[in-house]
Amino acid sequence: MRRFVLKLISFWVVIILPFVGFSQISTQELNGRAGDVNTITTAVPFLTIASDSRAGAMGDAGVSTTPDLNSQHHNPSKYAFMKNDFGIAISYTPWLRQLVNDINLAYISGYKKIGGGQTLSSSLRYFSLGDITFTDQIGNVTGQHRPNEFAIDFGYSRLLAKNVSGSIALRYINSNLTGGYSGTGPQTKAGQAYASDVSFFYLKPMEVQKKKAELGVGLNISNIGSKLSYTDNADKDFLPCMMKLGTSYKMELDEYNSLLGVIELSKLLVPTPPIYYSQGEAMAGGDTADVSGKYIKYGKDPLVSPATGIFHSFWDAPGVAADPLNPDDRSVGKEEWREINWSVGLEYWYAKQFALRAGYFHEDATKGNRKFFTVGLGLKLKVFALDFSYLIPIHQKNPLENTLRFTLSFDFEGIKGKEAAGTK
Repeated sequence: MRRFVLKLISFWVVIILPFVGFSQISTQELNGRAGDVNTITTAVPFLTIASDSRAGAMGDAGVSTTPDLNSQHHNPSKYAFMKNDFGIAISYTPWLRQLVNDINLAYISGYKKIGGGQTLSSSLRYFSLGDITFTDQIGNVTGQHRPNEFAIDFGYSRLLAKNVSGSIALRYINSNLTGGYSGTGPQTKAGQAYASDVSFFYLKPMEVQKKKAELGVGLNISNIGSKLSYTDNADKDFLPCMMKLGTSYKMELDEYNSLLGVIELSKLLVPTPPIYYSQGEAMAGGDTADVSGKYIKYGKDPLVSPATGIFHSFWDAPGVAADPLNPDDRSVGKEEWREINWSVGLEYWYAKQFALRAGYFHEDATKGNRKFFTVGLGLKLKVFALDFSYLIPIHQKNPLENTLRFTLSFDFEGIKGKEAAGTK
């Protein structure tokens, strides 16, 4: 056990500590990079929130971890490697508790094997944003609404080879933020959209130093679909189409102890906002811009189709100016690299019943600046499993501070086995 503890400490020293020194940015540094801040915004960002406690405890990493009941969100193709025939999981996350106390995310997912290496899966995600009171310009109450968003999806996964699986999922999205309230502006409506996920998973059992091990590699491109709008005459917004790529390695240390490590990269596949000419500024062709925000100075036009936006997302950034005195000399690759988030996670199991988890998530300061550590616990019995996670932000007074996640999973195959044993 002592050797295991030393290995555990060594893992975090090697993997985590080299990045901590680069994970913080001072106010002065951020002000100095103010011209570089260029965050990407999308509709329905609740689709990107890690919904379950296991991933939430490992830096939101889940695309390549060993299969579990919550794989529908991270990588549905993992269901093809589930050992049992069917199961269901329920998760609950109070969200942004540092700001308000009535925002929460509820998530339910499940799967059923249908034979021939094939699996059907589904999930429902419900995001409640609390109560909102509408007022006019002088403060008179004009309406009350409880905005909410939900998404329901169905997935199909199957084994493509002995160690490879693939999956496709279809999703319906409904975002009712205003309840039809218009005020003095245009009539609003609930935003609706359709999307799909495409994912792959590779799981290779191995033997290293006479100990069982598993190598996992996962890829998931999620929320490929239509745009979404809340009015009839407004420009539609992109869905948070995201690509996640990760790898994991699990080793059985001995009869009772096992350790899993995971590294994951993620990137939004939507256009990066360009930099526009300001009013009166001389443009490249010699004309003068007559309106601010109409003519693109650096970057590409973001008003494109979702398919075009996916391909453009790899090279459409306006770039970072290496020299403030020469803003035309810009590095597009440097800004594109900043749009890649990364996370690392670690999971330890004792006797396949008790789990300890930890992780770290990193997002560049110019792209949102989410940086946080995560920890969590897991308890697995024959019939059900209970998981818990806690988020610890790098910076104080962060809206994500003290975020908790709870997940309850039911193993119906375990129940069936228990009932069979009871009849003997």
